Amino acid sequence: MSMTERNHCYENACAERVNGIPKQQYGLRMTLKDIRQARMAVDDAIRLYTTDRPHMNLDYRVPADVHGEVA
Repeated sequence: MSMTERNHCYENACAERVNGIPKQQYGLRMTLKDIRQARMAVDDAIRLYTTDRPHMNLDYRVPADVHGEVA
């Protein structure tokens, strides 16, 4: 299944990379006991990914800073 609008293989690779980072670096590969724990884990991973993890394509800045979400 494609993760993009145009079903283009290069875009799908980018989407897979974005989805893979939280799984590998923020513990989302583990089995969670219930939906509440899963939601908390996903919320934490997204928060950490956007506020704490520098991105090479953003000149090693975090997305929240680049997009003006953090003062």
